[in-house]
Amino acid sequence: MAHAEPAAALRGAVFADRRRAWLGALGRAGVTLLVLAALWGLWEAYRWVGVRTQLTWPFPVDDVTMPHIHTILQALFEPSRVNGPLLISVLLDSAWFTAKEALLGFALGAAFGFGLGIVLAHSRLLQRGFLPYIVASQTVPILAIAPMVVVWLKSGWLSVAVIAAYLTFFPVTINTLRGLLSADPRALELMRSYAASPWAVLWRLRVPAALPYIFSALRVSATASVVGAIIGELPSSIQDGLGGAILNFAQYYSIQPANLWATNLVAAALGIVFFLAVVLAEKLVVRRAPENVA
Repeated sequence: MAHAEPAAALRGAVFADRRRAWLGALGRAGVTLLVLAALWGLWEAYRWVGVRTQLTWPFPVDDVTMPHIHTILQALFEPSRVNGPLLISVLLDSAWFTAKEALLGFALGAAFGFGLGIVLAHSRLLQRGFLPYIVASQTVPILAIAPMVVVWLKSGWLSVAVIAAYLTFFPVTINTLRGLLSADPRALELMRSYAASPWAVLWRLRVPAALPYIFSALRVSATASVVGAIIGELPSSIQDGLGGAILNFAQYYSIQPANLWATNLVAAALGIVFFLAVVLAEKLVVRRAPENVA
């Protein structure tokens, strides 16, 4: 009996934790659906008022500028062209193509930004010398950078990935630097008192302390990599991705606006998928970080 009571208490605590987790997940899903419904309602309400009052500022409201949400969703399940495949099938293929480019660019940019952050964290001289130029690199419009990258590397996957990496590396570099420098000075002194090598200090103390900073940057960079890949497809003349789909449907916007809006929805969904993937990775990695392991 003495052993049964602690076991029962443990099972009860585990069940309670799982119940709280499920309730939390359901609550977040409910809030998400509520926000989507509210946005849908605001769109339709503004459209209704604009059409009834013939609103012209900041733009005329009609079926071209603001199609019904249900019209946009319906367009996904209609043929993209006469006797052609469904639009959603075309867009999912394009999204998969763009996702591979964005993933490569995200990996390149994150790896470069992480490495650069480590180098800068170990030298104040390098910080003073390079940080102004790193910041200045982000003031140049990506639309100006993209054509030059395509000329240098030729059209193809690599040029698009480099453009995506260009938007990815900056937040990772800055947050990695901040995170590595945020380590507890007392812990640093303790490790030095044990004659720990710089390599050990980096991986056993500084990197674990920097993980929350790094994942905050990765969440931003994940969506930025999708934007960079889509923009990079335009000067690269790549028609298989979302950039090509946007360019194609933009030509017919005046007669088929729902197709372009549907493409934008799929592009937004791709960015959300990238964001959620980083959130999931953060939960797995940060939970297993040394300071969180009892």
